[in-house]
Amino acid sequence: MLNTIDMRAGLLGERLGHSFSPQIHATLAGDRYTYELYERAPDQVGAFLKGNEWDALNVTIPYKKTVMPYLDEISDEARRIGAVNTITRTADGRLRGDNTDYFGFALTVRSMGVNLAGKKALVLGEGGASATAAAVLTDMGADVVVLSRHGNETHSYRHAARYHADAALIANCTPVGMYPHRNGQRLLDLARFPALECVLDMVYNPARTAMIQQAERLGIPAQNGLLMLVAQAKRACELFLGEPMSDSVITPIGDSIARQTENIILVGMPGCGKSTVATRLAEALGRPTVDTDRLIVDAAGTDIPTIFAAEGEDGFRLREIRAMREAGKMSSAVIATGGGAVTRDVNYPALHQNGRIVFLRRDLDKLPTDGRPISQVVAREELYAKRLPLYCRFADVEIDNNGDVDDTVSAILTALGYRDETAKG
Repeated sequence: MLNTIDMRAGLLGERLGHSFSPQIHATLAGDRYTYELYERAPDQVGAFLKGNEWDALNVTIPYKKTVMPYLDEISDEARRIGAVNTITRTADGRLRGDNTDYFGFALTVRSMGVNLAGKKALVLGEGGASATAAAVLTDMGADVVVLSRHGNETHSYRHAARYHADAALIANCTPVGMYPHRNGQRLLDLARFPALECVLDMVYNPARTAMIQQAERLGIPAQNGLLMLVAQAKRACELFLGEPMSDSVITPIGDSIARQTENIILVGMPGCGKSTVATRLAEALGRPTVDTDRLIVDAAGTDIPTIFAAEGEDGFRLREIRAMREAGKMSSAVIATGGGAVTRDVNYPALHQNGRIVFLRRDLDKLPTDGRPISQVVAREELYAKRLPLYCRFADVEIDNNGDVDDTVSAILTALGYRDETAKG
């Protein structure tokens, strides 16, 4: 085996964009190998595999099947699934293919604590991820049914609830729900599956897809694909280095990535200090600040009082909904919302999909009204009485903002588990 300090590992795919894989492998392996992203067109894959740019690889869509004819050896597991996502060189230079997604998906299912023996599991999609999920669930004793858009009546999304209302698990192995184009979409109405014990969605951006958010509303345990991503990387790292690694490293890495990528959203009464706190909080974390009122003003080309005068509150709220959808798709941002954002239920899933929501409380006598159309028409006491239940319903945490802004920022960081975060340059 190569001296691992000289090992060149990486991820092979067609369009990789932003990937967490280099960060995950750097945490797992330190400097024991480098990890690069290798974007290659389909007609370049063969030459790349035969070349000497790399020593160990992960493989992602659409090449998990493409690489198989170029390999000298394929594990039984990978051959059974029909997909390879990890390639290593043997001591004599031969190329070996493995499927570490199997390990990652199996660990994710086990983390849910469900016993699937003899129970029905629905797998959504027909690609390589679906084949992996089906193999794992079958090995766990589940009765697996694979659904698709093109399946016959008993294997289609459209008729799934009619034939499979007894499903104990549903696993989404499609891109439906994924950032940036499919946010807010889901293939099935989970309410039509009364026997569901858990839901798995292999999408991890956004952190809470429409399917996961519906599962939350129904009280069904749900998990996104981040745990699987880290777990399969851990198994790949073991294959790269030729030595075992404790599973205990997986959850902390996933938690760290989740914190780094989540939005922090501030809600509260007009004038409660959301913009000021957002700016200081963003400085503390080295993140960008997004003000949804500013998004509205920039899109309209005029100020908010003018929008209210011309379009009324309903017109303004429609613009606000669009701003919430735009802001909610972001990641790693601190978002300050308008005081009335909570008055439209549709804004909650948009904000919740990728972040945690903080309700900033401030005493009524400290709330200004100048330049705020609603506050000038409705008494603060009346407005607060109407909105308080809505702020509480949206919020993950509540923070007092009657004192020093630095104390407020410190309280938010503590409440959200960011005590050890340091400013990033």
